[in-house]
Amino acid sequence: MPDRNATTNETPRGELTVRISAMPADTNANGDIFGGWVLSRMDQAGGIAGVERARGRVVTIAVEAMTFIRPVRVGDVLEVYTEVEHVGRTSMKIHIEAWARRFQTYLHEKVTDANFTFVAIDDSGKPRPIPPAG
Repeated sequence: MPDRNATTNETPRGELTVRISAMPADTNANGDIFGGWVLSRMDQAGGIAGVERARGRVVTIAVEAMTFIRPVRVGDVLEVYTEVEHVGRTSMKIHIEAWARRFQTYLHEKVTDANFTFVAIDDSGKPRPIPPAG
């Protein structure tokens, strides 16, 4: 049986926030998972981390350059890790990494990463201050 802990030399940065299986309906014409599907899962994970840190609603306002390192394939488990890097008055920068746990081999490989910026908003959709950590 393959080593379930097999990994590349690099380790994920941050906290595991989202874990989901890549399914056939999520593929492009080449049979790989759409990059937009991966981006969406990363945005979802960032939103979860942002809501926890801001203690309320947040919206994505920016995604810094994202380079896809490796494809995600059907059957892989996508694992998305988040780390709040910087908190300003109403916005925060969250580093997000997507890793694939390969189907059957269990190899763990980073597929992409990026910095997302989120803004805390109130019930009217207006920016609001982020409370101090703690």
